Amino acid sequence: MWGFMPVYIKLLRPAGPVEILAHRVVWSVAFVAIVLAALRNWRFLVRLRRRPQALAGVGLAAGLIAVNWGTYAYGVNSDRVVETALGYFINPLVIVLLGVAVLRERLRAAQWIALGLGALAVAVLTVDYGRLPYLALVLACTFGSYGLVKKRLGLPAAEGLFVESAALAVPALAFLGWLAWRSEGTFGEVSAGHTALLVGAGAVTAVPLLFFAGAANRLPLTGLGLLQYLAPILQLGCGVLIFHEPMPPARLAGFALVWLALVVFTVDGLRTARRDRVARANSPAVVPPPGAPAIPPAGGGSVRAGSGGR
Repeated sequence: MWGFMPVYIKLLRPAGPVEILAHRVVWSVAFVAIVLAALRNWRFLVRLRRRPQALAGVGLAAGLIAVNWGTYAYGVNSDRVVETALGYFINPLVIVLLGVAVLRERLRAAQWIALGLGALAVAVLTVDYGRLPYLALVLACTFGSYGLVKKRLGLPAAEGLFVESAALAVPALAFLGWLAWRSEGTFGEVSAGHTALLVGAGAVTAVPLLFFAGAANRLPLTGLGLLQYLAPILQLGCGVLIFHEPMPPARLAGFALVWLALVVFTVDGLRTARRDRVARANSPAVVPPPGAPAIPPAGGGSVRAGSGGR
């Protein structure tokens, strides 16, 4: 879904990046409200109101995702889809780095090598662009930080997204009202199809984010990073093959370094996961001494090698 997002964003022109951001926020709130109404789950708002730290976290998550959405819309509509794809290639490495810096997760040697290759790639692309690839870096850092905040909050997917979008809805509606007052908005002014696409931006925004929020609540940050390669591959394909953006040799070399970093990181992760599974399968069961009472596993469930909780 995220991989083909550039195609949808392009269809929203002539709306500008901030107007697109405002519509994404407003219609996301409406879409998720329908989902929550279907689930009949509104009590979480009462519980959340009693958690001031969680409310502050929601505000931070809302700010991060707003910057991410706005930057992405600007990049796509300024014909820089390739650079936005680079941001999501770098994103898994940023997530891993956040895991180390904030959650004190330990990295193996291969993972440090992958991070080093990613840093080298940014240097090569800086030379190619003649500037820092700031769009890519902003996208990677904001979305990586958003994933970290979501993990710390631990809110259910739909509920978390609703509160985040609702926190942005008032300024978004104010901006859209200001555009309408100045007769500068595109909603209802271009065509019925364009208006429908702006409304549909709510579902297009919310559905993949709901999936991401559900994953962020269940997976370690390092594992979450592994799952995010397909989207930038598809976005890069959109930029080069559909929108015919340039890919000179130096830029290709920078991307190749990023891909090499991701290969190193992925191979190391798969090898480590396989080794851990073998170690768990071969670990001897703990046998209680004669006469000792049997201790059931936590939660009263059965224990299986390699099983994980949620």
